[in-house]
Amino acid sequence: MLFAVSLLKDRNGVIDVNLPISGSLDDPQFSVGGIVIRIIVNLIVKAVTAPFALIANLVGASGAELSWVGFEPGSPDPGPAALEKLQSIARALTDRPGLKLDLAGRADPAADREALRRLAMQRAVKAQKLKETVGGGEDVAAIDKVRIDPQEYPKYLERAWRAATFDKPRNAIGLVKSQPVAEMEGMMLAHIEASDAELIALANERAQHVKDWLVESGKVPGERMFIVTPKLGAGDAGAPASTSAAAAPEAAPAGAAPAAAETGKPAAAAPLSRVDLSLK
Repeated sequence: MLFAVSLLKDRNGVIDVNLPISGSLDDPQFSVGGIVIRIIVNLIVKAVTAPFALIANLVGASGAELSWVGFEPGSPDPGPAALEKLQSIARALTDRPGLKLDLAGRADPAADREALRRLAMQRAVKAQKLKETVGGGEDVAAIDKVRIDPQEYPKYLERAWRAATFDKPRNAIGLVKSQPVAEMEGMMLAHIEASDAELIALANERAQHVKDWLVESGKVPGERMFIVTPKLGAGDAGAPASTSAAAAPEAAPAGAAPAAAETGKPAAAAPLSRVDLSLK
């Protein structure tokens, strides 16, 4: 009940609800009080079972799925669509100061793992250019700032490929043979691993970035938000990782928006690369 009141009460402590009532005053069964009570009960039930649907309507984001924030595979940074959603969430939390928010980062064991492997390969290539230009190539922040033009990519890719410690094709006299770009990329990717620990770190980083945005740009007090246990795939971080293709449909997080049957609109498919949000 306290949660429902916090959800309905605005920053001024006012619960303002539009309750349309229709019926005939000549009907002996008609009771304004009874109808109001039923509507209020239904409203409280909806507030508890589908709070994100309710706050979406309150902030003018009707139809938006606010119970999760999606990310591009391998990225910890929210994109334009995620930022638009975060603006709606920030407005809702500002207007409902009694609400608190749990944030659970999530990673896709298939798409995020592949993206992290490709990111590691790109960093290895950029490190070769950084070594050539400034004499160093270990600082990840510096490596990420390096830009490689398409025409110079094969040169630095081959240097990274030759520097890698796996076996490579050799000619008759034992020297490493140059390979096409696609072959070098394939061999490098085949020997780069992205562990579950890296996926969990990515999931946590996503949750932290969402919280940071809500604090810094959304002006939501940090003490109202809590980063909780991250998840891999459709399960928890401690469970065996399942791929996005094989993952079974997952129950919505606590406080999630209602299903399509309730809203009358197709439910947005939640990617596994996301942050789950729960109101409390």
